[in-house]
Amino acid sequence: MESEKGSFSRLKGRSERGKLAEDIALEYLLKRGLTLLKRNYRAGHREIDLIMKSGHFDLKNEMIHIVEVRSLSEPLVQLPYETVDRKKQRVVISAAARFIYRNNIHFDTRFDIVSVVFKEGGLVEIKYFPDAFAPEW
Repeated sequence: MESEKGSFSRLKGRSERGKLAEDIALEYLLKRGLTLLKRNYRAGHREIDLIMKSGHFDLKNEMIHIVEVRSLSEPLVQLPYETVDRKKQRVVISAAARFIYRNNIHFDTRFDIVSVVFKEGGLVEIKYFPDAFAPEW
C-alpha cells in the first residue's frame, strides 16, 4: 500500500476518475518492473484494463498479468478491490482467454487487481493484489 499526493479533488466524474486510476496503476506497475503489452484491450463488450508482462522472455520466467483496476473516492462503503465479484472475474477471464488465443501466448498468466482510493486532501492510496483470482480453465 502506498499513498501519494495529487490534485484529485477536482475529478469531474466516474470516467475521469477511472482513467486517472489506470494511469496511476500503470505507473505503479511499471516502477515495479512490469512492461505494458496492451491497455484497454476489448473483446466484444468485455475489456481488460491493463495487460502487462513480467520476467524476461529469454530466461523462460515470463508471466502475463491481466490487471483489473478499480477506484473509488472517499467516503467509502467498500474498498475498490471488493467490487471485483465473480461476475466481473468471469468477464475479465473471458476477455483474457480471447487475448491469449489471438496472440498465441504460452506463458503463465495471472489475474491481478490494483485498487486505487482517492482520499480527501488530495492523497491517493494504492493497493496491489497479485494473483487476486484464478480462472477455471
